[in-house]
Amino acid sequence: MFDPSLLITPPGTRVFGKENDAMPICISGSLGFVTDNERALEELFGDEESTRKGHACLNEMATRISTVFASLREFPFVRYRAAKSLDMNTMTTFRDLIPTKLAAGVWNCLARYKANLPNFPQTETCELLIVDRSIDQIAPVIHEWTYDAMCHDLLNMEGNKYVHEAPGKVAGVPEKKDVLLEDHDPIWLELRHAHIADASERLHEKMTSFVSKNKAAQVHHGSRDGGELSTRDLQKMVQALPQYSEQIDKLSLHVDIAGKINRIIKDMGLKELGQLEQDLVFGDAGTKDVINFLRTKLDVTRENKLRLLMIYAACYPEKFESDKITKLMELARLPPEDMNAVNNMRLLEGSSDTKKNSIGAFSLKFDVHKELVEKLSKGELPKNDYPCMNDPSPTFHGSSGAASNPTNPTSAPHSMRQRRATWARPRASDDGYSSDSILRHASSDFKKLGQRIFVFIVGGATRSELRICHKLTAKLKREIVLGSSSLDDPPQFITKLKLMTADELSLDDLQI
Repeated sequence: MFDPSLLITPPGTRVFGKENDAMPICISGSLGFVTDNERALEELFGDEESTRKGHACLNEMATRISTVFASLREFPFVRYRAAKSLDMNTMTTFRDLIPTKLAAGVWNCLARYKANLPNFPQTETCELLIVDRSIDQIAPVIHEWTYDAMCHDLLNMEGNKYVHEAPGKVAGVPEKKDVLLEDHDPIWLELRHAHIADASERLHEKMTSFVSKNKAAQVHHGSRDGGELSTRDLQKMVQALPQYSEQIDKLSLHVDIAGKINRIIKDMGLKELGQLEQDLVFGDAGTKDVINFLRTKLDVTRENKLRLLMIYAACYPEKFESDKITKLMELARLPPEDMNAVNNMRLLEGSSDTKKNSIGAFSLKFDVHKELVEKLSKGELPKNDYPCMNDPSPTFHGSSGAASNPTNPTSAPHSMRQRRATWARPRASDDGYSSDSILRHASSDFKKLGQRIFVFIVGGATRSELRICHKLTAKLKREIVLGSSSLDDPPQFITKLKLMTADELSLDDLQI
């Protein structure tokens, strides 16, 4: 299993809060790691003539990626997204060659490990696919409607830390408490990948069920007519039922979080905005719809208007050739630095493949890397578009001609989008469709069923992409591990986009 405890930690690396230099950082509770190259977008995709910083960034990234494989004693096939144009009539830019150059750097490091490290595999044991952020420009900025994504997008969390306000011992004075939304919380594990509406409903059902089964809880239920429980009611329950204090505290925490998220959704009008975002992505809305929205929704926040225009720019890149983007920015009354973020979408050239899907509103299904993983697992990844640095070894999967076929292919054309890390302890979740119950019915040892697939995204990964890897792990019966230069929530990604063409600014200087 992909276990972070197995990773070597040379001096200077950060792994779960420890400081080091050469090692990647494992993302707690997920099949993922980041190389901590927070300025990768700026250094690799920025509009600079010099590529010195870019090469330094790629070298550092390659070393850290290779360290993962050295730690796990894995020797991968190194596949990468080829440059779009390698013909004589089109100039190939540094940006076009980012996956190619990174793949070469990783391969050079692995070749040294193969020659010098004891017990390092001499034949390929897994797959590595290197792509960059251009494969999907929309995922980092669109509103994702899962509980996990909404928490990190709307609640100003620091990493996984949430500041919870609960009634204090002194009447009217709330107490603030830092809580971590991580694997030790069974409710978080169950609900994190549920749609926010579904998560809210399940929380209400959990609280209603708890109250109905405990007479003492009913006595202290301040709204006995069936209304919602207040935080004061919950505090009284904790005092009356100390044996259930941890359970009630967890319920209280998530009831508070879900309530806060739902209030923000209502106050900011996110449902209508989210529907327009979806319609743009799936080709059901265009310029007129965006203009009408900006003219009629005057209370939309600056950040949300900017995110909408960034999605529009990614869906309709040809509009850059006219002055429509500029006019829309003026209509939205956004400042010049926001215009920079929209313009910089052009530096992330590439197309976001979209697909129609009827599985509910606000359920995103256009992630390109999911399709790439499924094709790679089935041996259907186009070799011209995704070349391999190393020639297949005859011992890998039994023949040299099946380098992409798993030992036990159980792939499917579609995948839901929930996740759970394979190193997380089993949790009691009986809903049948949470990530825990799905993986509980999968094999506990994916390694026996198929080689791992590692996907590395240069330029930042999203929580939705992490979730897809967990779901594909259960679906394909092989661990799908996501790596990236960073894990970005929408505000972080937008700030980095602005930095791509900004002079003498730092991440701390720029706010959206």
